[in-house]
Amino acid sequence: MSTGNGADSAPARISDTTDTTTDTSTFASLKVRNYRLFFTGAIVSNTGTWMARITQDWLVLSLTGSAAAVGITTALQFLPMLLFALYGGVIADRYPKRRLLLLSQGALGLCGLALAVLTLSGHVQVWHVYLIAFLLGMVTVVDNPARQSFVSEMVGPAQLRNAVSLNSANFQSARLVGPAAAGLLIASVGSGWAFLVNGLSFLAPVAALLMMRTSELHRVDRAPRGKGQLREGLRYVAGRPELIWPITLVGFIGTFGFNFPIWLTAFADDVFHVGPGAYGFLNTLMAVGSLVGALLSARRGTSRLRMLVGAAVAFGVLEIAAAFSPAFWLFALLLVPIGMLGLTVNVTANSSVQMATDPVMRGRVMSLYMMVFVGGTPLGAPLVGWITDTYGARVGFAAGGAVSLAAAVLIGLVLARVGGLRLRVDLRRGHPHVRFVPREQLTTAA
Repeated sequence: MSTGNGADSAPARISDTTDTTTDTSTFASLKVRNYRLFFTGAIVSNTGTWMARITQDWLVLSLTGSAAAVGITTALQFLPMLLFALYGGVIADRYPKRRLLLLSQGALGLCGLALAVLTLSGHVQVWHVYLIAFLLGMVTVVDNPARQSFVSEMVGPAQLRNAVSLNSANFQSARLVGPAAAGLLIASVGSGWAFLVNGLSFLAPVAALLMMRTSELHRVDRAPRGKGQLREGLRYVAGRPELIWPITLVGFIGTFGFNFPIWLTAFADDVFHVGPGAYGFLNTLMAVGSLVGALLSARRGTSRLRMLVGAAVAFGVLEIAAAFSPAFWLFALLLVPIGMLGLTVNVTANSSVQMATDPVMRGRVMSLYMMVFVGGTPLGAPLVGWITDTYGARVGFAAGGAVSLAAAVLIGLVLARVGGLRLRVDLRRGHPHVRFVPREQLTTAA
């Protein structure tokens, strides 16, 4: 892998970011032994993580009887990503990522086991949950950029996009299994055992990392220790439109368009009055759509910025349409393509940004990516929640879709302008066709 000016990763055009894929099959990356180990370990730990998320919310609600307390727990878990994510990226670029992941995955497992011991012993209090949620967030500050950028070291640039898509499919598959398993454990033996399973699940990724053949990893030069590396990362992104604008778009959509826990509970309870069973069904439909979107993304051999913008536009439009759905069944059906498009936006932006980044800067760039995508939740969720409470679930959902749509359109126009493109409308033969074309082609046609 080149460590120069992105020789293996820089896009040929701002408007059409592509990678060089030698195998376009859906599961191509699984042919790489190291990635296959990583993927298998992640299946186990992701399932445990989803179990812990559901159990944690249930435990806090049981201890306090307050939905606001559940929100505080979520905010504490995401707040470190907003505050310290960029420092995590510096660490990920400076130290061997496999070693960092061994430490971070082990720490995540210990947090799960600590909560299991407190719960099973009957000594758990809500402040314990708050503290462990914050500690989980602090570990994630380093784990996230290290895990994101380590993918390229396992599979190389040719299969990076496929691996990113399969990672998303892995996470969404666990989303289908984890909550159901958590519900069974909570109902049968109690919350503490669900936390215990989560803590033990991190043995799988730790074992996978230990079993990897380091000689088969793609070598990436690490950033040397030095001052100003955080500012260097910010300057690097700011000077590259192919990085800054996709990250900005993902930031808007992650902050305002991905507040589904707020909207789905409000629609299930206040709009359609269908109860908790239907709420679980709506979440399952979202997960199914996301899983399908991840698998379809894995089949595509390119990461085009026009695909990113197009998916983001469609995502915003469908959110607005779902917001004003007159019937429950129509609202539920629309959640499947919304899940597909939301996942497509995330995968396309993630792989585009990684492929356009010099490997020695990848940890810092991905930490910024995750900061704006995940770290915006503590900022956007209270605002979206206030709009939903004040003006109703339909207005709240539509507002999130409208912000996502506006951001996609504006950033699409900016990327087109930077890439030397203009909008072309062809009405000949009675078949309207709208597309972006190079300016010189538009001038010739005129």
